Amino acid sequence: MRELYGARADPSERIDMGQATPTLRRSYKFLLRPAGQQQGALVRMLDLHREIYNAALEERREAWRRARRSVGLAAQCRELTEIRRLRPDVKALDRMSVEQTLHRLDRAFQAFYRRCQRGETPGYPRFRSRDRFDSVEWRKNGYRWLPDQRRVYLHGLGQIRVHVHRPIEGRVKTITVKREGQRWYVVLSCDQVPARPLPATGAVAGIDMGIAWFLTTSDGEQVPNPRHLAASAAKLTAAQQRLARCKRGSARRCKRRERVGTAHRKMRRQRLDHAHKTALALVRDYDLIAYEDLAIANMVRRPVPRPDGQDGYKPNGASAKAGLNRSILDAGWGVFLRVLAEKAEEAARTIIAVNPANTSRTCPACGHCAAENRVTQAAFRCVACGLEAHADHNAAINVLRAGLALREQSREAA
Repeated sequence: MRELYGARADPSERIDMGQATPTLRRSYKFLLRPAGQQQGALVRMLDLHREIYNAALEERREAWRRARRSVGLAAQCRELTEIRRLRPDVKALDRMSVEQTLHRLDRAFQAFYRRCQRGETPGYPRFRSRDRFDSVEWRKNGYRWLPDQRRVYLHGLGQIRVHVHRPIEGRVKTITVKREGQRWYVVLSCDQVPARPLPATGAVAGIDMGIAWFLTTSDGEQVPNPRHLAASAAKLTAAQQRLARCKRGSARRCKRRERVGTAHRKMRRQRLDHAHKTALALVRDYDLIAYEDLAIANMVRRPVPRPDGQDGYKPNGASAKAGLNRSILDAGWGVFLRVLAEKAEEAARTIIAVNPANTSRTCPACGHCAAENRVTQAAFRCVACGLEAHADHNAAINVLRAGLALREQSREAA
């Protein structure tokens, strides 16, 4: 695999598709730089949208509790006209953005009904506090994107400066303003963004993700695990301890809580940056990438309690499992796989998810599968043929073979 932090590929090396370039839907995130009055207006605007969201949720709850009837999205959008007549502050908001807030609540209910039908834990939509409502979306005539002036015009807020650190492509369809701590961001969702197919390399790879190493390729190359949480553990622990000593509701507690949130947001950005660089290196080097389709949510569940029959519980390894869960979440496998899928789509690469069962226990030479083959976390020794290899490298080879088999099956089916 090439150097992770190398320069971008030369655009002149792009392959000629011989046809119209495919287009994608992409989002661009930029830092907003509102003035003092604009920042206050943004806070008030967000509070009004949150109030509308909670009021619409309360209306749906009460309608079902009292009359066993449902209030739909269309009815609440019609009521918005009367609300705007009675409330000048709501009338000052862009109507389309307010309707998008109602759409947001409706999507939450649709997801609730869908989970109920599937027999999953439904999770009824909840009221949103200030900490849990942080974005507003504009569509159509509620905004104007002014890239030459590095500003965005938002209805009711005026023109706000934007830190445009890279050019955007395609046509802007929606704009979302998002608050993260003390910072404000604007997210532009664009369609008709041209893809950037990379030249074929003829190389294929399987990847095995882990804790000791972030990932290992079937070529034997390994990417270190940055362990961002472990690197920031001391500062984060101190910040959380100072927060715990503050009186609830005090101004000092608000400041301490913001510092804890700042530390977590920094780690999130570090994980995302590492995921982008690692995925870009893989996409540049390989035409096909096979990976394990891991059920990450199941892997980080707490172990089931083991009653001892005497009003107590037997040891179930919960402490050790908590440390493993923390390491899995710190690695950010889900973020990496999402970024890898996006970059592979843009570069016209193929990614294949394979069943992860027994990939680390199967011998690639003789095909013997047994738990005894995995000697330690890093060592693999086949009890049938005696093959010795690094366990992660061996798993990556098996992942690649499974991915190539799935590709052949799909070609035969086609």
